[in-house]
Amino acid sequence: MLRHLTRDTLSLVAAVLGPAALCAVLLPLRDRLANTDVALLLLVVVVVAVAALGRRLAGALAAVSAAVWFDFFFTPPYERFAISKSSDLTTAVLLLLVGLAVSQLAFHASRLQVVAITDADYLARIHATAVLARSANSAITVVDHVQDQLVELLRLRGCRFEYGSLLGHPPRLEHDGSVVIGRRPWDADRLGLPDQDVELRLFGNGQYVGRFMLEPTPGAVPSRQARLVAVTLADQAGAVLDSLRPPAHTA
Repeated sequence: MLRHLTRDTLSLVAAVLGPAALCAVLLPLRDRLANTDVALLLLVVVVVAVAALGRRLAGALAAVSAAVWFDFFFTPPYERFAISKSSDLTTAVLLLLVGLAVSQLAFHASRLQVVAITDADYLARIHATAVLARSANSAITVVDHVQDQLVELLRLRGCRFEYGSLLGHPPRLEHDGSVVIGRRPWDADRLGLPDQDVELRLFGNGQYVGRFMLEPTPGAVPSRQARLVAVTLADQAGAVLDSLRPPAHTA
């Protein structure tokens, strides 16, 4: 948990101070750099870097900080929070708006699991499940297949599927690959999964349809990429469960 908190804290500190530090480094080149080049450097080097962590607040703060320090250091009158030229004002506003947009995209990309899957085995598992999902006429077939994949992928002792209502408050594997116990983050990168059943929820068309209950193997530490692939497989099973679910009958 301390590692998680430290990462969040550092991302916020980088969001606030990173643009100021980069501006200070570029300050000796102020007479030779166009303001648009400075704004681009701030956007790419700081805002995108912070936003890539998937922290919406940190990305937004980085965008605001970049615009503020750009104004302070690189727009006349210098070392004052004022802008005299309309072109500089336009650049500062665009820097802020684009930075905010980038931070939002990074946040949503994190939630949608836009990750670079480079391991051939992971790709093969995702592809095989997708093929089965398209051809299967029974949701149970896909669920059983994904259960087996999860056991291998996360090195589990076992895995079972529970359809319907949520019961209890077990640890949960989230859609960004993180693990939480209640509302507290669990350092799965260092400690592996908790030593109790962990739920992985399935959704179809935005609606909860069930969950896999993961039975971790003591000492096993599945990577974050493996956990993200596990969530992707569960999403595929959830989509099949939703598509093959019989329509509700009305009286």
